[in-house]
Amino acid sequence: MFYYLEGVVTAMELNLAVVDIGGAGYACGVTAHTLSRLELGKKARLYTYCKLREDAFDIYGFYSAGEKRCFEYLIGVTGVGAKAALAILSFCTPESLALSVINGDERAITAAPGVGKKLAQRVILELKDKVSREASAMEASGYAPESYGDSEPGARLRDAASGLAVLGYSQGEISAALRGVDAQALTVEEIIRQVLKTSLK
Repeated sequence: MFYYLEGVVTAMELNLAVVDIGGAGYACGVTAHTLSRLELGKKARLYTYCKLREDAFDIYGFYSAGEKRCFEYLIGVTGVGAKAALAILSFCTPESLALSVINGDERAITAAPGVGKKLAQRVILELKDKVSREASAMEASGYAPESYGDSEPGARLRDAASGLAVLGYSQGEISAALRGVDAQALTVEEIIRQVLKTSLK
């Protein structure tokens, strides 16, 4: 399977980008956010998720590894296929999706075409369950989000840790990524975005 594809973007359509590598055009399903970062005739790297079926080999491409990981977590939710996951990530960035799950806010998720209230509730329920399991693992290892303290910045770091758990990051990755982050002037979403852009590529 491919980890990423890097080549010249030769075609762009709704939810589709074609990357030319050595004269072969690889069609990748993409989100609107990824599509907005691409330019025809310009080189790009897409992190890929591949799905092999009896009658097809589907490739999904993402501008960042964080968006790819979020896609993988979404398709792990009962009833969420690749099409619905792409739709959700076209309306939600990984960090805004994480906040929607943490806050139980289904509005951003139902904004995606074809995603109804019941499916949005299932996404929130199942991804919140992942956060609970990660928190339990942190406590068992002697590390817990409470170590960030009771201050307002500490609360933001705890929420950011929960958000990163929603996106599939392990306790070790989360603690390493948040170490040294200045939460004084950053919102929870900005903290998550900063981590996704730097430490967890």
